[in-house]
Amino acid sequence: MVWKPGHYLLLFLALYALVVSLGFLARGRQLAALRQEVGALSQKALLAPEGYLLPLPGACLPSRPENLPGAPRPYRKGVSAGFVFQAGDACVPVVRGMGVVAAASGEVVKVDRNHQEPSPEAYRALLERVREGAGPEEMDLLRGLEVWIRHPDGRVSVYAHLEAPYSNLSPGQRVLRGDPIGYLGNTGLMGGAPRLLFELWEGEPDRGRFLFQGLDREALLREAKAFFRLE
Repeated sequence: MVWKPGHYLLLFLALYALVVSLGFLARGRQLAALRQEVGALSQKALLAPEGYLLPLPGACLPSRPENLPGAPRPYRKGVSAGFVFQAGDACVPVVRGMGVVAAASGEVVKVDRNHQEPSPEAYRALLERVREGAGPEEMDLLRGLEVWIRHPDGRVSVYAHLEAPYSNLSPGQRVLRGDPIGYLGNTGLMGGAPRLLFELWEGEPDRGRFLFQGLDREALLREAKAFFRLE
């Protein structure tokens, strides 16, 4: 076969197409590897200890003994499991409808939108019934409308007595620290003053230990300030 100028041109174009194709293939592999690396880093970021913040923006830790974990209560075996943020003990105004945010990133595992307040007679009977401990359904009545979030470190945060959960919130949804999750209210209190009950559990609520359990007031406030990075 006698090579003509056109044959050389066709050969050049074929080699050029091959080089370009190999380049795109290598680039595609690089992009795939990069996407995989970014995905792995994202998963590590979700598990990284970012710390917890208080669920009311601008608030400080409550200081009154009755608003701290471990405070006496006439139910749930005699103790409260969380911090109570209410007017005069939060460093910010505590009013119905103010925003409540996620204390840390995690997965929403419970969103309660269907709480119905019991009658006064039923409420008094409920308090008497749970004097030595309350089951899950009874705690739902006592907490009112609530949201639970499971965090990468295994803890579960509970936000109770809400006026309503955030409208777009649903179980299985991932939230970031500081994302809105609800509105402060007084459900479960039979008309008491607006407040937020914020519990943080080492595992499942009402089954494991709550954070700072067993500490006296001075030690609790010291450790809580360090935990929430308020110092």
